[in-house]
Amino acid sequence: MLHWLKTPQSPIVAQYIECYWTIEKTAKTNLNDFPKLNPDPATHLVLSPSEQLFLYKVDDTAITGKGSHWLYPHRNTFQLDHSQPFIHLGIKFRTGALYSLMLPDYEHPTLDDVHELKSDIPIQQQDIPNLIEMAKNNVDMCCQNLDELLIPWLTKSKQDRHSELVKKALSLLDSVAINELSEKLFCSQRTLERSFIRVTGLTLKQCQSMNKLEVILEYLYQRDADDIDWAEIAVMFGFSDQPHLIRYLKNQLGLTPKTYEKERGLTIDVYGGIDSF
Repeated sequence: MLHWLKTPQSPIVAQYIECYWTIEKTAKTNLNDFPKLNPDPATHLVLSPSEQLFLYKVDDTAITGKGSHWLYPHRNTFQLDHSQPFIHLGIKFRTGALYSLMLPDYEHPTLDDVHELKSDIPIQQQDIPNLIEMAKNNVDMCCQNLDELLIPWLTKSKQDRHSELVKKALSLLDSVAINELSEKLFCSQRTLERSFIRVTGLTLKQCQSMNKLEVILEYLYQRDADDIDWAEIAVMFGFSDQPHLIRYLKNQLGLTPKTYEKERGLTIDVYGGIDSF
């Protein structure tokens, strides 16, 4: 089992990229074959061997393909197919970053979708095998090479008043009530909401809820089932009561807390999530 997560070293890259990550499953690795990926407001560029298959399933819809691909912000839980050996080298973009990067053939905002990678970024198909090999054997060199490949592209980004406002809002979103954000940012609530949807494709409430879910799942992930007190967790994370928390988790994950407690099937330790087991 190979798994790591690193932040970019270049300040230019770090403006748009939250982290690089890698996960590999070999034939001998004991992992959940069909884990679930929780909702995420960020876009991931997933670099993979050209013939490696992928599958993302939500409800009765399956998105399939092979090789490297874009995983766009998704508001629902995806089920993955990890039944066969695989390796992914991922680039997790900051929420709303693609608004400023102006990719060819990209319609902004794209949500709840996965697209196979075309030649629309500086990382070419011939670069990917070498990057994956470095991800397995020399993590620092891999991250350095990714920085070097991405800098020429990222320096051409275009910031505007919408992206600047949303950047400030995102820095406050997890600590300030939504109805207080506009006052702190010296704009109207309508202006803030419209800019946020324009840049991210999501409402402030949707993004805040996804961020909150990730924090809750990380908290749960780090504890044994016997140590989980759902009533205590409801109070800790600001829910009115335990049934409110249960409804929230079931709506977000399609699972009851008890089912999650047994399965622990969410891959919050990969795809740019927490970096410890």
